[in-house]
Amino acid sequence: MIQQKQALVVGAGLVGSLWAILLAKRGYEVQVYERRSDMRQAGFIGGRSINLAMSQRGWRALEKAGVKSKIESVAIPMYGRVMHDLEGDLTFQPYGKEGQAIYSVSRGGLNLELLNIADSFDNVSLHFDERCKNVDLDKNEVRFEHIKNGVQSNVQSPLIFGTDGAFSAIRNSMQKTNRFNYSQSYLDYGYKELSIPPNSDGSHRMDKNALHIWPRGKFMLIALPNVDGSFTCTLFLPFEKEADSFEHLQTDAQILAFFEKYFADTLSLMPDLLADFHQNPTSSLVTIRCNPWHYQHRVLLLGDAAHGIVPFFGQGMNAGFEDCTILDALMEEHGEDWINIIEIFNTPRIKDADAIADLALQNFIEMRDLVADPQFLLRKQIEMYLAKKYPSQFLPVYSMVTFSHLPYSQALAEMNAQNRLFEAVFNISNIENGWRDNPALDEVFKNWLEQRAVLALE
Repeated sequence: MIQQKQALVVGAGLVGSLWAILLAKRGYEVQVYERRSDMRQAGFIGGRSINLAMSQRGWRALEKAGVKSKIESVAIPMYGRVMHDLEGDLTFQPYGKEGQAIYSVSRGGLNLELLNIADSFDNVSLHFDERCKNVDLDKNEVRFEHIKNGVQSNVQSPLIFGTDGAFSAIRNSMQKTNRFNYSQSYLDYGYKELSIPPNSDGSHRMDKNALHIWPRGKFMLIALPNVDGSFTCTLFLPFEKEADSFEHLQTDAQILAFFEKYFADTLSLMPDLLADFHQNPTSSLVTIRCNPWHYQHRVLLLGDAAHGIVPFFGQGMNAGFEDCTILDALMEEHGEDWINIIEIFNTPRIKDADAIADLALQNFIEMRDLVADPQFLLRKQIEMYLAKKYPSQFLPVYSMVTFSHLPYSQALAEMNAQNRLFEAVFNISNIENGWRDNPALDEVFKNWLEQRAVLALE
């Protein structure tokens, strides 16, 4: 049982600033230390972050923080994907039921709002330009060094939360302890941010209420809308070893030839393509897994520090925010009994984090390749049909992840089950020419439900 309601949060990014707010609302004295300068003065640096897609898990957290309505006012709903083929022809694929959407939000803008709210609490202190130098886990003490003046300080707290990102200094200290499991795995792909500016009147140059994808099999380009009429685009491409890779896009001529070949319809939309391509870094994509997330129930990792994932299901921020809402609910139930809170939180949450990591990796294949495949598109149409006809018995995996609060591990299990269903569906003769009110489809679906019921009993 924690006697003093004090907490140290290391990292003032999205998850750290949100968690500081929720702790402050519970009456904790919160010290927040951040390596970067205060972005409210320094400004948010672009070119390194993929636009965020807010879904229900994230909105629930923002509601708890008291910032939901403010972010909603500048968030843009995206009701589905618009696929751009090589000829520039468009295909729309809705995300869920009519009216359901994910929302494009500014990472920097959201972080600024959360920092401002955290700073409005008398019991929250924000410290910037502070690099974590060392963690004494047994003393619950962290040594910081001020980046600009070199002054070092030791900060002790009964509770320490590591929200310092995928390359967490807090986690690095925990990795040196006994029986701590850790892995990091990089994709052979990198990403680079590009941009589509607004029209002269401030309007968007494409449909603003969709996530745009140019799927090209082994790579892809995506674009998300911004409130100023622009789009933030991200090119995902192998680093090297492929004919089409960042390694072979060095000169202006190479870059323009590549875009002319694969993304010709974007050239008229991207007047700053070459400048963006040369100036913005090529960043990597990593999956981080570790277990346990805590040290002796006194130091706890959250967000990317515990479970960094690739961005292809749009759940990195949403999953980190959900860490916070789950912990907040456990605080509501168990008060300051942090041994119990962390014990209840740790095991199932790690299972769910591993599940969304797997789902995100799988969704990369879907986005870059399968969204242009006729059988995949047919499957999505049949999924929507089954969800409408059997709403209490069938929910597409995408909807489970994005439009519900069901555990990610349940969604992963459902994906495997639904894959078995569609193996049988595509064996139905002539299914591509008629699935609505098709007795054969109903029979396959009924048999699948019965098999699942049997498996559940075993």
